[in-house]
Amino acid sequence: METKVSDQEKREHVRNLIAGFSTAMLVTHTADGELRARPLTIADHDDDGRLVFSTAIESGKVHDLEHDPNVVVVMQDSRRFVSLSGWAHVDRDPGLVEKLWSESWRIWFPQGKDDPSLCLLIVEPTEASYWDASGAKGLRYLYEMARGYLTHTRPSADGDERHTGHVKL
Repeated sequence: METKVSDQEKREHVRNLIAGFSTAMLVTHTADGELRARPLTIADHDDDGRLVFSTAIESGKVHDLEHDPNVVVVMQDSRRFVSLSGWAHVDRDPGLVEKLWSESWRIWFPQGKDDPSLCLLIVEPTEASYWDASGAKGLRYLYEMARGYLTHTRPSADGDERHTGHVKL
């Protein structure tokens, strides 16, 4: 049985899912058109799904964005998955660096907040896909998946947008 939800409910669900992740894979296009994925710690996120990562200005990912700012960000654990598609750009705003600075970054930026190689990558998502089998509703979803497998039928929860969906941001 399909369960439809509004785009606003989907966006809220995506925001809640993103808030539960501390790391993500950033996928960029290299200069020769290949795809490259890199793990990054999420420095910040907002209600629009915008993500911020810290990195070095001389990094390969920054070089990739010079050629193609189109990116995908993937977050996953054993029961939750979010994929964001959008655009990324470099930001060197000292005020934003000050606001988001984490002492754990000093490993990569020994001069601290003023390290000349420190920059922020801002990802502005345009759409999101999600799959969520967490919590009580998630258990029901997993039950429906198992039942479908055992009965050789398509799970009735397969079209339930409370668990899986796609939305323009």
